[in-house]
Amino acid sequence: MAEGLHIEHQGHEHNHEHEHEQPQAEQAPAQAVDTASLPDVQLTPTAIDMVRKMRAKEGLGAEHGMRIGVVGGGCSGFQYSLKFDTKQEGDRVTDFGGVLVLVDEISLPYIAGTTLDYVEGLHGAGFRFDNPRASRTCGCGSSFSA
Repeated sequence: MAEGLHIEHQGHEHNHEHEHEQPQAEQAPAQAVDTASLPDVQLTPTAIDMVRKMRAKEGLGAEHGMRIGVVGGGCSGFQYSLKFDTKQEGDRVTDFGGVLVLVDEISLPYIAGTTLDYVEGLHGAGFRFDNPRASRTCGCGSSFSA
């Protein structure tokens, strides 16, 4: 994950007492999912601009996209992952005017249709996920369950 990257989450149910929850093991989808029919991850214009600035600051070229994924862990079962990377086999690639968004085929069923925004406020600035597939989230902002 890039230095200074901050992640927030906007979802359906927020559980701010995440310190009392037990971490859940990562669960694979119950059955094979047709990822071709799933919607892409979206970026707001503000997020696109910030990804461009961060990529330039790190001295990376246009072939480096923002990889958005999920990993097991966190207080609600899954955590979001953001990093710059190049296209890998099986990736869903969406081009936002020269900003590539890369999502691996395992993460896609959990974050399809998610909108990534960049917000600035009194408590700092960072990326915020609005994930319609999240059934439960926690107060830390980077953990969810599907």
